[in-house]
Amino acid sequence: MGIYRPHVPWYAPQKYFDRFPLDSIQLPKYLDQDVVDLPEAAQKLTKSQWHEWIVANKQWKKAVQGYLASLSFADDMIGELLTALDDGPLADNTTVILWGDHGYHLGEKKHWEKFALWENTTRVPLIVFSPQHTKPNTRCENPVSLLDLYPTLVELCGLKSPPQKLEGQSFVDLLIYPDTVTERMAITTQGKNNHSVRSRQHRYIQYADGSEELYDHDNDPHEWTNLASDDRYAATKKRLMGFLPKINAEPLLPPKNSDTN
Repeated sequence: MGIYRPHVPWYAPQKYFDRFPLDSIQLPKYLDQDVVDLPEAAQKLTKSQWHEWIVANKQWKKAVQGYLASLSFADDMIGELLTALDDGPLADNTTVILWGDHGYHLGEKKHWEKFALWENTTRVPLIVFSPQHTKPNTRCENPVSLLDLYPTLVELCGLKSPPQKLEGQSFVDLLIYPDTVTERMAITTQGKNNHSVRSRQHRYIQYADGSEELYDHDNDPHEWTNLASDDRYAATKKRLMGFLPKINAEPLLPPKNSDTN
């Protein structure tokens, strides 16, 4: 089942806006000079047409309010679905997985929407309930990919794996043992030859022109300091580069006048 919100436009019943008065809105953590250490390819790829207008017209808090209202609306609707499941006969035999298809920038790095390879765009909510495999209030810090969802569901449902090779891999083992430390990587692509590799600690980005970004999330969760040119991280960078895709598919152009948010 697909939940449309919090996709734009941020429409929701008024009561959800009332939950987030403008004077209580906290803007995202923001560094004014955050983009100065980014390569030109990153600045071109992610230059937002909205940020300067939003700031100049004092709409930043209203935009965050709209996002939170839409998110809260969606959360309540998901609650209705889960309540119905709990009230029915299949609650103990149903796996529920909640995820988003992409993240979203709300002004971080002077960027809005998605279309980037940073944490705010590529990280999504992923919540799994499986009566035989998960325990409440557990959290796994290993990165996984949305490509992993299909093989995970195949295993959870006790089905045979398809004969063809899959790009993703099941993470059922992480549902059972969430504290396991793995070397799994999450790969994200934005346009041809622009890739991000996310490990437990680091994010490495390489653009089509060879320019790079590297972030240490243990010490820099907001990705404010690009370490790609720091020799102390050469070994880390080389290791992450080994996970970059070797073959790039040709891009498919979206239909004219399509909404690509």
